[in-house]
Amino acid sequence: MLTSYAAHFDTPAGYLDFARFGPPSRDAVAATARAMDEAAQAGHTTVDDLMRAEETARRAAARLSGSDAERTVLLPNASTGLFHAALGVRDGVVLVPRTDFPANHYPWRRTAELGRATPRWLDPEPGEGVTADLVRAALTDDVVAVSVSAVDFRTGFRADLAALREAIGPGRLLIVDAIQAFGVTEMAWEAADVVVAGGQKWLRAGWATGFATLSDRALDMLEPVLTGWTGVRDAGVFDGVEHAPALSARRWSITNLSPVTAAAFAAALDLVERHTVTAIEAAIAARITELTEVIHRYRGRVLSPTDPARRAGVLSFTVPGHDPSRVAKALHAEGIALTCREDSLRLSPHASTPPEVSERLAAALSALPHQRS
Repeated sequence: MLTSYAAHFDTPAGYLDFARFGPPSRDAVAATARAMDEAAQAGHTTVDDLMRAEETARRAAARLSGSDAERTVLLPNASTGLFHAALGVRDGVVLVPRTDFPANHYPWRRTAELGRATPRWLDPEPGEGVTADLVRAALTDDVVAVSVSAVDFRTGFRADLAALREAIGPGRLLIVDAIQAFGVTEMAWEAADVVVAGGQKWLRAGWATGFATLSDRALDMLEPVLTGWTGVRDAGVFDGVEHAPALSARRWSITNLSPVTAAAFAAALDLVERHTVTAIEAAIAARITELTEVIHRYRGRVLSPTDPARRAGVLSFTVPGHDPSRVAKALHAEGIALTCREDSLRLSPHASTPPEVSERLAAALSALPHQRS
């Protein structure tokens, strides 16, 4: 456990569901409360003062992604960024994994319906994710982009972004959903043309937070279909005529976002910067290793990659002979929160997760019928 990081949270020790939602820190909660309190006592400078949180958060997101503020824009969630990217592709084929979370599917289905880009579905091998070899095998001259998750939501498979960039070459776009990785996994974000992430999971900023970064190639190739009044040049000039989209990533802005959620996002990103992605990732990896050992001890079957270089903070497993819902109930009885699906269970610890959670997992699995250590 990264003790200095964990001290900022009140999350129960058995909470292992960060891939679904990351309970915010006291810092993010306090920032939200302060912003709401300032809003309630509004004066002539209040709105301008509150809006500064967006700039703070935007610059922090840019630093963590290896980009800069001009190429970074805050968004209310990852899905908004994915729709911006998808609708921006005028035509051609986009390679998309069939195994990705549905939020990565619907933007491309909608573009096909509108007669713009057409998705071509990739089918990774079971337990695998999108690899450079899989992409190379699917490349044809009409492929203009590849859209992938940095980390697979089911198994924690970590995509090799640098290898994917090399595979597709400089003329195609690499669009990356980073929601299961950003802030907790060191990755080659600079290899991507679009990086989008929501802040409600591993970043622990609460809902309605997120961002996108765009490369120069993305700014050049993607049409700004969803540009709103805040995403244009001279946005403060209300002259009744259409203004051209901003030259920066701000062209993906539709309207002003909540300065309250921006304050929470800024506080969450600050925690990551202060404690570093490297340290957070190492703490998560240690918990994953311990939990994996417990699952193997009680004859569970791990579905996630076992090679630490190929996995992130998601640990999926089954217990042969036991329905996942029954296993989940046993874990709940030990105070463990997790995601249960029809065919598997998913644990996702964070850097604040204490080592004792492995004992809880062991107690739950040992209580299942016909299990022996």
